[in-house]
Amino acid sequence: MNQSHIRNFCIIAHIDHGKSTLADRLLQITGTISERDMQEQVLDDMELEREKGVTIKASAVRMRYQARDRQTYELNLIDTPGHVDFTYEVSRALAACEGAVLVVDATQGIEAQTLANLYLALDHDLEIVPVVNKIDLPSARPEEVAQEIEDLIGIDAADVLPVSAKEGTGVDTLLEAIVTRVPPPQGDPDAPFRALIFDSHYDAYKGVVVYVRVVDGVLHDREPVRLMATERQVEPLELGFFHPQMTPSDRLETGQVGYIATGLKTIRDARVGDTVTLADAITVSALPGYQPVKPMVFAGLYPTEGEDYNLLKDALEKLQLNDASLIYEPETSQALGFGFRAGFLGLFHMEIIQERLEREYDLDILVTAPSVAYQVKTRDGQVITIDSPAQLPDESTIESIAEPWMRISVYTPTAYIGPVMEMTTKRRAEFDHMEYLDEQRVRLEYRMPLSEMIVDFYDQLKSATRGYASLDYQFDGYREGDLVKLDVLVNGQPVDALSIIVHRDQAYQRGQRLVSKLKKVIPRQLFTVPIQAAVGKRVISRANVKALRKDVLAKCYGGDVTRKRKLLERQKKGKKRMKMVGSVEIPQEAFMSVLKLDE
Repeated sequence: MNQSHIRNFCIIAHIDHGKSTLADRLLQITGTISERDMQEQVLDDMELEREKGVTIKASAVRMRYQARDRQTYELNLIDTPGHVDFTYEVSRALAACEGAVLVVDATQGIEAQTLANLYLALDHDLEIVPVVNKIDLPSARPEEVAQEIEDLIGIDAADVLPVSAKEGTGVDTLLEAIVTRVPPPQGDPDAPFRALIFDSHYDAYKGVVVYVRVVDGVLHDREPVRLMATERQVEPLELGFFHPQMTPSDRLETGQVGYIATGLKTIRDARVGDTVTLADAITVSALPGYQPVKPMVFAGLYPTEGEDYNLLKDALEKLQLNDASLIYEPETSQALGFGFRAGFLGLFHMEIIQERLEREYDLDILVTAPSVAYQVKTRDGQVITIDSPAQLPDESTIESIAEPWMRISVYTPTAYIGPVMEMTTKRRAEFDHMEYLDEQRVRLEYRMPLSEMIVDFYDQLKSATRGYASLDYQFDGYREGDLVKLDVLVNGQPVDALSIIVHRDQAYQRGQRLVSKLKKVIPRQLFTVPIQAAVGKRVISRANVKALRKDVLAKCYGGDVTRKRKLLERQKKGKKRMKMVGSVEIPQEAFMSVLKLDE
């Protein structure tokens, strides 16, 4: 394919503004998918994506399009996620493109992730093609939203394309705009082969399959290649492109997007952001990769059966290949045995990983309460970073604890300013400023501790504003705070997996709520089980799970009272002995109850 006839672009938008539906229409109109094979959300092929109605993984597809100038163009589309937790997926997809179709909902207007993804695209110097989608809805206001886009990024409102992805209206005009506005890829077809890995997955037959964007040169089938970061040399089993299924091809040329099946069995050899070149090209310099991702939320993953530890390890390795933002390391817990400490980009990301482990790898796992990374300064001047309350050193050696704070932007209709402000101040947020976007909508800026955000802030924000508010957040920095570790003791034994780090002012309430919650979920034993919340050596709350009692007096009707007393004394001794040796099984709900303290 002539390089000047290639266009690489992605679709970016806020969650639920119609990216995947628009991708469907593009595939349909270009004839990439036959009417018989057509289904809703073709590119969202993961079961979880269809179920939750969101894109989780960026996916690539090649289309052929004959433009009005009678030339045939090759369009490489990368459909990206819109949820704030998957921004990393978006940034990787953008590095493989020259243009971005910015989709805005005609009824909702510009939202938080619209802006966040737009700024990412502008950072990558992409050509923006703005689109107002869902113009078929009765409440659509395409002219107002086009004006919003003009005010925001300076693109003339007349250049904003009105489209209905559901009905296919205006999609032809969009394809023409992509061909005319998005520049062809730069790159030297005669230079040595270089390609950027922007994604990958593991295939049982083909090994590690890397998704590449060719920057320079040409790669022919069966030509040995080298992965520059790890210096691994392989002979590819297969080259090809996405149509949208993997379709083998005999070559990949400059500017094209495709895949290379490497046959590698270990994921450590093929990294996202690495450069692929020919095995004998020694002087080639590597392409700039990606910023290493910084996880925000940490939680423990443990198999419910100890012998499944190795299965969990293999599953995490394979998942990490498909999701480069997941990081993990082994850890042990007195209560739960051997497992892993994993880092996630947010709570939705954590939920998706948990479900993928359970569905795709058929594992039964237990997830501990999430926490964030704290910086602890000790009295001897050392600064250590901890991502689990169990790693917190002894209270007497700590000088200060700093926690991560975020800059958050909330976009909401003006009617909900009160509930949003009330909710954020409860969570130790500091108000920064407020900006009216128009008569109906406002943007509120806050600074807020990440630990207050991770549990159910997003859900509560949606509830408080009837689903109208949207949220974007960025890391602001670490700040010192009066933080303490809240320990939970069950039957006198500390359960490390239930410990949390809280602000001293909230310790008493959180301890009380946690104890009452655990009292309901821990099953009754044959002896009394005390549940205590403690800060350091001081117990701040306690509740007892009453013992199950056998009625030993059932056969004693009448007779001397000493006979009854003797039976009760014997029962008491038995319970005392049982309490010394008895262990209390803690169910998964107990670990989840730490999450749902605010209900």
